[in-house]
Amino acid sequence: MPICTTRDGVDIFYRDWGTGRPVVFIHGWPLNGDAWQDQLKAVADAGFRGIAHDRRGHGRSTPVYRGYDFDTFADDLDALLTQLDLRDVTLVGHSMGGGELARYIGRYGTERIRSAVLLSAIPPLMLQGPDNPEGVPRSVFDDIKKGILAERSQFWKDTAIGFFGANRDGNKVTRGNQDAFWLMAMAQTVQGGVDCVDAFAATDFHEDLKRFDIPTLVVHGDDDQVVPIDATGRKTAELLQNATLKVYEGGSHGIALVPGDKERFTADLLDFLAT
Repeated sequence: MPICTTRDGVDIFYRDWGTGRPVVFIHGWPLNGDAWQDQLKAVADAGFRGIAHDRRGHGRSTPVYRGYDFDTFADDLDALLTQLDLRDVTLVGHSMGGGELARYIGRYGTERIRSAVLLSAIPPLMLQGPDNPEGVPRSVFDDIKKGILAERSQFWKDTAIGFFGANRDGNKVTRGNQDAFWLMAMAQTVQGGVDCVDAFAATDFHEDLKRFDIPTLVVHGDDDQVVPIDATGRKTAELLQNATLKVYEGGSHGIALVPGDKERFTADLLDFLAT
């Protein structure tokens, strides 16, 4: 298997398809790199090199007990880009992966980076507070952790419904979408699942966003039940100097996987890569 070993000895699994200018995909929580297979094939078919890794503690990467913070995730991403000597890279981050993308640029800058795509991403800040009234109350994150610890298999089945918007009239969510979510979630360590909640709930990415000096595509659904667009996507687009915001009407959190939105996002991504 293709493996990148980080500075603290963690093995990071990744897929590497195609040749050409690199596009590195960073998955959301609680998924893994398999979530990007449709987009990996699309960019490879279009003449790019698509790469998607499993975050530590997820999928086929080392199931470590510690290290579930965004500084460490960014360092792991840097290890991958360095080992593969990737340059002129487009980074694509979904949900929590958007935080990993932002923290990478905050820590390492954009020397290797050509452009970025933030899909349903958590920056600048998820947690509700006096300066972020549109955010998510802490009690919601506490309940997520309780659900994981109480009976995570059923919790993931229940969570998949809102993740994809399967509770909305006229949705196109498939049984396969929900089953794939469960399968990937069960391949995440329980410790990683809980620690990641603390990380993506409270990490503030405002300072990281100040280091963005590259074209950035921000894509977000206006019916995202997991990462509210008014607390995240809209604010990020306003904060970045060179950002384009695309709002998917009725779009869920799982845009890259749900039929209809999946094809739309892939087309938008390829259009962005062509610029």
